Amino acid sequence: MASVVAFQPRAWTQAQETHAQRAERFRQMSLAREKDGLAEPFKGITTNGSIQPGLFGIKSTGVSTEPVRRAADRLLAALTKEQRDKTLFAVGDDEWRKWMNQDYYVRQGVSFLEMTDAQRQVAIDLLKAGLSAKGLKQTRDIMRLNHTLAEMDHQDFDRYGEWRYHLTVMGTPSATEPWGWQLDGHHAIINYFILGDQVVMTPFFAGSEPVIAQSGKYQGTSVLQDEQRSGLKMIGALSDAQRAKAILRVSKTGNDNLTEAWKDNVVLDFAGLRASDMTAAQRTQLVALIALYVDNMDEGHARVKMADVSRHLDTTWFAWIGKTDEGGVFYYRIHSPVILIEFDHQVPANLKAYAANPNAPSPQHIHTVIRTPNGNDYGKDLLRQHYLQHPHASIGQTN
Repeated sequence: MASVVAFQPRAWTQAQETHAQRAERFRQMSLAREKDGLAEPFKGITTNGSIQPGLFGIKSTGVSTEPVRRAADRLLAALTKEQRDKTLFAVGDDEWRKWMNQDYYVRQGVSFLEMTDAQRQVAIDLLKAGLSAKGLKQTRDIMRLNHTLAEMDHQDFDRYGEWRYHLTVMGTPSATEPWGWQLDGHHAIINYFILGDQVVMTPFFAGSEPVIAQSGKYQGTSVLQDEQRSGLKMIGALSDAQRAKAILRVSKTGNDNLTEAWKDNVVLDFAGLRASDMTAAQRTQLVALIALYVDNMDEGHARVKMADVSRHLDTTWFAWIGKTDEGGVFYYRIHSPVILIEFDHQVPANLKAYAANPNAPSPQHIHTVIRTPNGNDYGKDLLRQHYLQHPHASIGQTN
């Protein structure tokens, strides 16, 4: 479905900046976004401004998180003191909320770029411990496509690249106390909160521009094609009457994602077609579409999350914007009290010169987001409940 993007040298038309000038400009842009994005304390995504209570509880899942704890310990042991000091944050620190898809964002923590080969392998082992094989491959392929982007944009490896991704660890890796880690970089953000054997892996962001490498070092690498095809099959499985409810509008001229960076407190009502108004076969298809996203988690915790999704299937909604034919551009959203998924074909950002229409959404630029509504992004509701049970633990923590 995605259009071909071949490498074609293009003239440099923008005024040259020194490295220092661009770094300072990016720093100021980052600080401005943080100031605006953190102006409100965390509440969570809601349908009407009020948290729906009782959705999340502290309980055993029966799925061990020991592999992730051990991998985090090995990573921290492999870092130098200087690297470790800038990687560690308190479990309640606002560092959780300081993520952003855009490449220019000045990130915290230790970057893969500054690691030795041995450190880099240990860092990848942390991703491997927390993700499924599918989730790890997708994440690494997004990182590889960031190298492809650099090749296509004047060989700009000062701005893009496979290893320009940062890791932070919040709290102390523990079998009983809350902690977690974050991967933050261009088109790949993973927030991974752990309490005992419970895991919350949102906000989760996956995207790319391009989504298919037609040439270069990683020729043939592609991402998010299943999510694209399966979304199109979902809308195609609906009757005309159902489509009339699901389709919010046919015209798609811009970006439509609503819950990307700095949108922790968005008020977004349910919209589209409710799963209770679907046939049994359509509901099965919707669950399979949701699983495409949830299955980026390790298999055991993905099963736990999908069981939660299934319990709320009757109050799950499917919404669509754009064309419904093969080759068209579109947006879709799946929204329930316990999960929110967005898929969006975006306007070209860094590769406008390669686009037939640089101002129109393209299948070669995709953003996806997964959220846990009602206050449990970053595991915040579990952390809140933990502090209620252990008040001393919350001293000095932030939103």
